Amino acid sequence: MSDRKPLKTRPGFSEVPCIEMSHISKRFAAVLANDDVSLSVDRGEILALLGENGSGKSTLMNMLAGVYIPDSGSISINGKPCSFRSPQDAIAARVGMVHQHFKLIPVMSAWENISLGEKRGAGASFPRFSNPFIEKKRINKKITDIEKQFGLYTNHDKKIYDMSVSERQTVEILKMLYRGAGILILDEPTAVLTPQEIDSLFSMLRNMKDAGNAIIIITHKLNEVLEISDRVTVLRKGRAAGTVKTSETSARELTEMMVGASVSLEIRREAPAPRKEPLMEVRSLSCRNADGAGLINGMSFDLYGGEILGVAGIAGSGQRELCEIIAGLRRVESGSILFQGEDMVGLSPRAIKDRGVSMSFVPEDRLGMGLVAGMSVTDNILLRSYEKTPGIFTDRQGGRALAEKIVRRYGISTPSVSHLVRKLSGGNIQKVLLGREIDLEPQVLITAYPVRGLDIGASYSIYDMLNEQKKKGVAVLYIGEDLDVLRELCDRIMVIHSGAVMGIVDPRSSTKEDLGLLMLGHKAGTP
Repeated sequence: MSDRKPLKTRPGFSEVPCIEMSHISKRFAAVLANDDVSLSVDRGEILALLGENGSGKSTLMNMLAGVYIPDSGSISINGKPCSFRSPQDAIAARVGMVHQHFKLIPVMSAWENISLGEKRGAGASFPRFSNPFIEKKRINKKITDIEKQFGLYTNHDKKIYDMSVSERQTVEILKMLYRGAGILILDEPTAVLTPQEIDSLFSMLRNMKDAGNAIIIITHKLNEVLEISDRVTVLRKGRAAGTVKTSETSARELTEMMVGASVSLEIRREAPAPRKEPLMEVRSLSCRNADGAGLINGMSFDLYGGEILGVAGIAGSGQRELCEIIAGLRRVESGSILFQGEDMVGLSPRAIKDRGVSMSFVPEDRLGMGLVAGMSVTDNILLRSYEKTPGIFTDRQGGRALAEKIVRRYGISTPSVSHLVRKLSGGNIQKVLLGREIDLEPQVLITAYPVRGLDIGASYSIYDMLNEQKKKGVAVLYIGEDLDVLRELCDRIMVIHSGAVMGIVDPRSSTKEDLGLLMLGHKAGTP
């Protein structure tokens, strides 16, 4: 690592930008990911890079981080033109990127991951062959100095596989700072953090900003953009839609810049149907993985027709396993799932259907579990309705008509219903899946992250679709990651931690901080 002096803080915006990207374009085959994009960031500034999925945010930042090489345009750091051919070139210019999916080695400790890749031998700051105990002491002292400077903390000897998501993120940030990064890029840094962990991260970023670092945050969360950034650059369909000062804009204006049209940011919460008997009762549900570790630990709750029950929890808290158990895709160790008094535990999806239970499941893994990537829109629609056809031949004409109806109803953008699903955008893939499941008119609708990857307009149309199902008396189980949406959309929120229910709360009287504490494992009363 180079022993460069830290950047100095400048009041306001500096005359020479710390980062300047001018007229950047990048094409992948027929897809123009970035088209003549320009942006700049000053020392001591946090710039938010905002845009819908597929707008080119990550591609643009990957060029700044040396992962991709631009087809045209220029990059300057502190007024000096740079040509990055690799991430090592970017690091040499003090540019570091913390990716959404961390680049850490799980079996190694924090200090080993942070110092990994440090040069040894000729020209390095320490000999090729040196005492490992002395080196560990030296490395840990350097890490501690960085932690003191920026208000960070990590357990240096803790293994990565034992760390929470926020702890791993801190290690990634320390790794970049250890390598001398004065420019930090963070890709969706709050995607799986609790409110408390987000507050801690923002405190770290403000300390880095005060020390003169230039920071870019890639995100789609408008409330966080308004809270942490100094300026916002918005990308739309690969082009820069504009840059504004955060203090002079609003969530509505930023949304219009992202989408190119006015979009309502209000989520309707229809009044739930009067409670009668639960449509579904989950009692003392438990299951383990192949190694004997508990995935679901004594989970109990009720699900009523005409309500949306939200599920909140840190990633990996049992959300996926719960969905798969209810849908008949995973075996349980103990417990029961009563549908109108009849136990469904141990039944396959076909057996559940044969019992007269109308259930639809929108899984988290759209193409791995929900749809077949190499099949057309029509064929994917037929996967859930072909059995209704009498005789041995599939009614392909009827299937095509059904697919066209779903495409029209949910505004799916596709050249035709014969188009392969894998060639659709992520948002349209999700619409095909959700539209197919809703068209079955289920009594129970299980949705795992149904708006992940969708643009703002499509997301709000999905919320309206779920409310329509609720009005029809459908029991909706909604697993989400955005606490603001969960609080606005759902009638009750069940918070889980390590496969156990921490509490079921009223979203109208619970704050994000309350939910965050439950997500961290603090038990609460269940109304």
